Amino acid sequence: MIIEMRPIGFVYHDHEKVPRHWSVSDVEGTLVIDEEYIGGLKDIKAGRRIVVIFYFHKSPEFVSRYLRQSPPHRNGIMGVFSTCSPKRPNPIGMSVLEVLDIKGNVIRVKGIDMLNGTPVLDIKPHIIDKHTCPSFKDEV
Repeated sequence: MIIEMRPIGFVYHDHEKVPRHWSVSDVEGTLVIDEEYIGGLKDIKAGRRIVVIFYFHKSPEFVSRYLRQSPPHRNGIMGVFSTCSPKRPNPIGMSVLEVLDIKGNVIRVKGIDMLNGTPVLDIKPHIIDKHTCPSFKDEV
């Protein structure tokens, strides 16, 4: 099976270093989404949170020694699937970002933990439960 993905846009900001995780980040920047997808941004609003799926484009090729890693903020060795490490069999990341503003195809966000130029693969609504998402339908 071959799975191919194309970026829908890219992350941009002015920081050389970013926090390791969105939950501890105050970094602001923009998601610039390709114009062809602008219709899909219709209901994204300032003040809401979005889930951004992205590609760890600077991650090294995965080898078996990365199955167990020692995250710098944790004690001991952990399995890769118990971490947010960019060294993964499929280098896909996920961040929950606060939408500060949206104009056309540019979404200004806060909470960035991605490198400048990171390819965005998808954007999804941040749903805690059906009561926090105005568009949630029981039929879904």
